[in-house]
Amino acid sequence: MLYKKLLRRKRRKEREAAGEITGLNLTAMMDMFTIILVFLLKSYSTSGITMAASGDIAPPLSNTRLAPKDTISVTVTRCASDNERGCRPGQGFVFVMDKQIMPYEDDRIPAQLKDGGDNGMLVLPLLEALRKEVDKVKYIAQYNPAVQFTGELSVIADRKMPYRILTEVLYTAGQAELDSYRFVVIKAEGSDEGEHGEG
Repeated sequence: MLYKKLLRRKRRKEREAAGEITGLNLTAMMDMFTIILVFLLKSYSTSGITMAASGDIAPPLSNTRLAPKDTISVTVTRCASDNERGCRPGQGFVFVMDKQIMPYEDDRIPAQLKDGGDNGMLVLPLLEALRKEVDKVKYIAQYNPAVQFTGELSVIADRKMPYRILTEVLYTAGQAELDSYRFVVIKAEGSDEGEHGEG
């Protein structure tokens, strides 16, 4: 019995040496498949920010090469002049992570929504919503080492947005521990890669 086993082993080694392989090594094939899969996932991965298609927001164009990051986002819409929904230019909404927080009119955030009235910079409903998101990210980061709170904010706003509204949004974000911000922009024709400008 041992003799037959040794004889079969010898014949198999001779065939392998001659280039004739009778079986496939499944472990090696699985390793190759895994390597190819990881390579393809890395090669074809995309990075971007999901933004609802709307006539109410047209981000500015840019030639930046910075890649977008997955961060807390604030979207400030502004009614387009050719809007068919009945809103007029100067009206819009502020969203945090796709949740509508508050409306505004006449290109101004209402005084009753700000600490300090009309001249105030701190927008109270926005501050509350941003603090909830910051707390949520910090809570997840405690249990998931892949998630870290970086204090970054993505601002999605129309290219014709008044500076005062943007300043109020950024000031409020700073009070909610979001001290680094990025403006989401549309990649201009002929630019390389990336969709963010950093602030």
